Amino acid sequence: MQTDSKPLGRINNYFDGLPVSTVHKILFFIIMMSYFFEQMDNWNFGFIAPVLMKNWGLTMADIGKVNFYYFLAMTLGGLTGGVISDFIGRRKTFLGAIVVFSVGSIISGFATDLFTIIWSRAMTGFGVFCLMVCSQAYLAEISPAETRGKWQGLVAAVGFTAAPLVGGLCRWIIPMSPEAWRYIFFFGGLGLVGFLVGLRYLKESPRWLVAQKRVTEAEQVIEDLSGIRVDLSEVAAKVEVRHSPVEVFTGMFSAKYLKRTLVLLIWVAFTVPATFIVTVWTPTLLNKHGLSVEDSLMASFILMIGVPVGCYIASLISDKGGRKIPLCATAVAITIFGLIFSQLTSFWPLTIAGFCLISSVMANGFITFSYIAESYPTKMRNTATGIQMSAGRLATSFMQPVVPIVFAGYGFFGVYGLVASLCVLPLLVVLVWGIRTGGKSLEEIS
Repeated sequence: MQTDSKPLGRINNYFDGLPVSTVHKILFFIIMMSYFFEQMDNWNFGFIAPVLMKNWGLTMADIGKVNFYYFLAMTLGGLTGGVISDFIGRRKTFLGAIVVFSVGSIISGFATDLFTIIWSRAMTGFGVFCLMVCSQAYLAEISPAETRGKWQGLVAAVGFTAAPLVGGLCRWIIPMSPEAWRYIFFFGGLGLVGFLVGLRYLKESPRWLVAQKRVTEAEQVIEDLSGIRVDLSEVAAKVEVRHSPVEVFTGMFSAKYLKRTLVLLIWVAFTVPATFIVTVWTPTLLNKHGLSVEDSLMASFILMIGVPVGCYIASLISDKGGRKIPLCATAVAITIFGLIFSQLTSFWPLTIAGFCLISSVMANGFITFSYIAESYPTKMRNTATGIQMSAGRLATSFMQPVVPIVFAGYGFFGVYGLVASLCVLPLLVVLVWGIRTGGKSLEEIS
């Protein structure tokens, strides 16, 4: 709606203190839909891998190779998405990433050999993480400070219902025929629908627009979403000119940001590989642990319900304790449930413990995304987020060949004991030196 004057209380404000309108929620819904297709592409290979091992004669080392290049491409996608979204905008980067991961999934559906699977999955990983890095900073910039973590968690909770859905589809479709797994990859190509919707309705981040001195456009976006006029003239005058990627990178390690950069790097270097061991390898390891392909698919489907549940849990607790307390609490939960999971052998105890483990992993992951994205100013937010999260993916890529070795030597307990160890090690660093960000405006944190 329009107002005849700019209320005094809305001068130099973005969305902080404003109610989230219906139009604003539609924007969140577009991101939810994009997440849905992205996560369909992200999770599907974990269910398909046991079938390829059986039908194509692939080994765990082959699957580790696919996962290695997938996460290596994720690293490049996160770096690329972070840098270019700080220069060409959040909207263009977001939409381009959808096209990349959707086309990659379709190509995977036509694959006839391991080499094609490797490079098409790498293409998918590049697009998936390019979008994820861009979207987290984007969500931080268009959400009110009071409920920033809540909306990031809720958007993910809805979008990540793709995880149990793809698990259900795999359990239903894959047993139909030796080639039925291809349809799962083709479903992932439906992300192009999200691209078309976003092309029409997705708006640019007003904070990014202000950083480009496009203040009038930024004010219009806020008015379109909230129905309230704002005056950003004073805050725009304080925004520094756009920096080059090199200056942004060195800025992360300047005296002002060095401590938080090092704390975050330590956190992602340990916890991100741990969480992806759980999400990527569990369906395959359940099969190797003694469950049949059908039972492992069924167990994995139930475990995947924990994905949106974990994101919803994040929405409830993320804004409490300055963000870093729930971050560490979920890491402790991963440690506990990982150790319990490693000791079990029968179907239902494994499934229940695995559900709790996956829920903890997802809650931790999205609180981590929020924590990183809000720790840097707009001029470097996406570049810094991309570098931080890509460091975690790079560590994850090198962890993939290690998992089969650990499993061969120490079995199920060894793999999930490794997960527990990786989550415990960085806790003290974040508790002692991590900054409190929950409930604060992005400008105050910067």
